[in-house]
Amino acid sequence: MHNIKDLRKNLNKYSKKFLDRNFNFNKDQFENLDNKNRKLISEKEKLEQEKKILSKSKDKNNFEKSNKISEKLLKVIKEQINAQKKLDELLHILPNLALEDVPIGKDEKSNKLIKKFGALKKFSFKPKSHSEIGMRENQIDFETSAKLSGSRFVVLKNKMALLERALINFMLDTHTTKFEYTEISPPLIVNEDVMFSTGQLPKFEEDQFEIRFKNSDQRKFLIPTAEVVLTNLVRKSLIDKSKLPQRFVASTPCFRKEAGSYGKDTKGMIRQHQFYKVELVSIVEHKECISELDKMLNCARQILESLEIPHQVILLSTGDMGFSAEKTYDIEAWIPSENKYREISSCSSCGTFQARRMGAKCKSQNSNEFVGTLNGSGLAVGRLMIALLENNQNEDGSVTIPKVLKKYMNNLDKI
Repeated sequence: MHNIKDLRKNLNKYSKKFLDRNFNFNKDQFENLDNKNRKLISEKEKLEQEKKILSKSKDKNNFEKSNKISEKLLKVIKEQINAQKKLDELLHILPNLALEDVPIGKDEKSNKLIKKFGALKKFSFKPKSHSEIGMRENQIDFETSAKLSGSRFVVLKNKMALLERALINFMLDTHTTKFEYTEISPPLIVNEDVMFSTGQLPKFEEDQFEIRFKNSDQRKFLIPTAEVVLTNLVRKSLIDKSKLPQRFVASTPCFRKEAGSYGKDTKGMIRQHQFYKVELVSIVEHKECISELDKMLNCARQILESLEIPHQVILLSTGDMGFSAEKTYDIEAWIPSENKYREISSCSSCGTFQARRMGAKCKSQNSNEFVGTLNGSGLAVGRLMIALLENNQNEDGSVTIPKVLKKYMNNLDKI
């Protein structure tokens, strides 16, 4: 969320920046709503002052005047609440502003390749897709999952279920012991305010799974990513600067309707309604956001380095970044069967954008200021499985287990 005072002073700057984010900001609408709201607030305060003065008077004739002011005040309060609501509805859908070094563009075509890592494996046979590899002993089972839940779900069996668990444990161990993240086991169901704080609501409500409880008006949602709960651990907090940075990691199922992805990636495990992801979140002083983003990117990338999976890092353009981000790097892993790189992680700095929405500040001797928040996949488990299976496959259909993963796989050499 943006500082409304700064927005008022720099309307032209914000309008241009919003346009870079593919958001057409209606300046006239904002000014009209803002002016109306401020006028009503001023009128309300004036009436409240008049009523306060009359209440101190002993003149009985002022009783009737006070009643009339009360009636007028009640009407103004109702109008002001309605005006504030309309203004908030506009402010709540304004995206974060991109930093100056972010490429300007409408979509992924303007993204910038930063660097490629690892040599692509040369196969002496036509590489199979992860779905084909998983058909061996029916260990990646889409047919059964369709009976249970419909499309975009999967049942993993035997060695594939073991591999999923192994990857999760390997990533958690790496991030907690090597990179000193604090492991969290969070709730998977959160309330509406929590979803608002990280930017999922109100703009992306159609992509969320809402849970309805009988005899309750409170809205609850399945988390689309652990970013939601990990970031909100500092919701409505005043943190001493000496306690920063705070770094959290969690492995959770994630739930997404994928409402805007109809017809995309319908085969395999690339795009699922439910999937595991290891998520990284950092809470820092605002001035430390960019250096922390570089650190987080390296932490996520080290997983792929350890597993010897070829990958590349992309700097996203203004039009391809997420709603709450000010700068985002994507890590894309090489998928042999598709002969291309696929996103496996997004690491983003959100500046103070989320902190303003959730009221999270840090304090020093002289002042209080909003914290900076960052989030990144470290990594998406299903897509990491895909990359590992395809890059490590053998002609006989088996898959070689990387050295660092063997202790998590009962010391198996192959599956």
